[in-house]
Amino acid sequence: MQESGENYLETILMLEQKNGTVRSIDIANELAFSKPSVSRAMSILRSAGYITMDKNNLILLTREGRQKAEAIYERHCILCRFLEDVLGISADTAAADACRIEHIISEETFDHIKSFLNEQDTDGGQR
Repeated sequence: MQESGENYLETILMLEQKNGTVRSIDIANELAFSKPSVSRAMSILRSAGYITMDKNNLILLTREGRQKAEAIYERHCILCRFLEDVLGISADTAAADACRIEHIISEETFDHIKSFLNEQDTDGGQR
């Protein structure tokens, strides 16, 4: 999946958590994209089996779509935390950088960062 598709899935998940429901216009407003661009992306995600749309045009994540969105969101949160807490990066910069890194980081590197943070939690930051 391309980075843009992952961003859409993550946005759908976050809007669902925030608002309870998600419509194309909500995504367009959140990402500052045109409605036609969002409609095209939703068509692609629907064809790939990541979302469905109900009779009221509400966007619903499929099981596969939810799993992918939650994995991307987890990466974002872990990377933000690592950049802020371990490297001392400002929150705004960490969030922006995490948005880019979350799509290209290897599973191995991500797993090591996650383990490192878990160890920090377990031993109170003592290493």
